[in-house]
Amino acid sequence: MKIIPDKLFPSSKDHRWIPLIWLPYFLFFLLQPALEHAPARIWWLTGVGGVVFLYVFFGMFWAKPGRHWWYLSGLVLLGLVFAPINSGAATFFIYACAFVPFMSKTEWGAVRSIAVIAGLAFLQTWLMHLSWWYFAYSGGFAAVIGAGNIFFASRNRANAELRLAHDEIAHLAKVAERERIARDMHDILGHTLSVIILKSELAGKLIDLDPARAKNEIRDVEETSRQALADVRNTIRGYREQSLDTELKQAKATLETAGVKVKSDTADISLTPAQETVVALVVREAVTNVVRHADARTCSLRMTPVNGSCLLEIQDDGRGGAEAEGNGLRGMRERVEALGGTLTREVRAGNKLTIQFPLTAKSNGSH
Repeated sequence: MKIIPDKLFPSSKDHRWIPLIWLPYFLFFLLQPALEHAPARIWWLTGVGGVVFLYVFFGMFWAKPGRHWWYLSGLVLLGLVFAPINSGAATFFIYACAFVPFMSKTEWGAVRSIAVIAGLAFLQTWLMHLSWWYFAYSGGFAAVIGAGNIFFASRNRANAELRLAHDEIAHLAKVAERERIARDMHDILGHTLSVIILKSELAGKLIDLDPARAKNEIRDVEETSRQALADVRNTIRGYREQSLDTELKQAKATLETAGVKVKSDTADISLTPAQETVVALVVREAVTNVVRHADARTCSLRMTPVNGSCLLEIQDDGRGGAEAEGNGLRGMRERVEALGGTLTREVRAGNKLTIQFPLTAKSNGSH
């Protein structure tokens, strides 16, 4: 898609000097009457034409979208009207051809418009028997200037497209970062708060029956809270990496604290840091859901290599769950799909979560 600036030079604050650079060419319109010692009537008409030109000229730079062509037509009309009395009017055709490339959608559109303007200059020269030197400037030189500006206009459009693409990439990066932080915060706080609630409830029940164990549970609550705070800080910084072994141990401890019997069968698979982080977060979210919603008695965790892929299954014998995906499950799916894998969920008998993703050449295999 070609980009047409709303103004000839969209960064108007940085290019306010450009109209002043182009303006001196207007002196050619005043030079001819001076050289020919024109009478007062010609000077009066030249002055009127000059005022109209200045209005049209600056209007070209600051016009609203869609009005540029009206101002361009005004320039060409000035050339047609004043050519019979002032050959310096050729400068209006030069200005028109110079502006056209910055207004056209395509290079070919600019070429056609320049050809039309040069054709009008030729037709006027022929019909009014003007000097062919006049056509050399109003048609030939104007076409050369316009053709040269096609390159600069194309570069301006390319730069505008590049800025647009850069802005879009920056916007997408911000959206992706916000989504990453939202997913990580959900994973961290959902799991951690569930553990804190479980251990706090357990400590409350044990405070009279077994004060020593209650004290240990409270100590665990403190450690969990401190770790959660560190995880939140690392998540915001973007440096979060999760150890799978640590997460599996925490998952087992969390389930046992909730009174869920754990069956674990996990092969030692070499994963990349990105894969290990995703698996750890999936385990954390799945275990959190079991503790909070499943009302299960047993939960099994199975991880094994299968035909060059990593297969992870987490199944409980609880009451199942809703078919609709929540934010946690949606976040898990996005993470797994980012690894080129799939996530499936069955809720007929309890809840079974299965993820599978390909192992890279570096991480393929087990040991």
